[in-house]
Amino acid sequence: MVEPSLNAITLRTADMAASVAFYELVGLACTFGGGDAPFSSLRIGSGTFVNLQFDATWTPQRPGWGRFILWVDDVDAVHRRLLTAGIEPLTAPADAAWGERYFHVLDP
Repeated sequence: MVEPSLNAITLRTADMAASVAFYELVGLACTFGGGDAPFSSLRIGSGTFVNLQFDATWTPQRPGWGRFILWVDDVDAVHRRLLTAGIEPLTAPADAAWGERYFHVLDP
């Protein structure tokens, strides 16, 4: 019997190219679709996916809240890559009381 596990998170985007580029910057690998596709899948590690569904009419709901957390080898390096690409994270990297280093960023 297969144990329950998370396979994918699916998000809508009005800008597939920007969204695919963003997730590749933070270390995900595009395995299906791409910047000009109506649907794309990007793999996290060995088997969980972020799926992107194109919707030209999509606008983020405000106020809204939700997040998912990606673990990376070097938080500061990912933060620098985003800045270099012109993406402004919401916070600078910081050390949490529970021992993790993190920052917050909005995806396109």
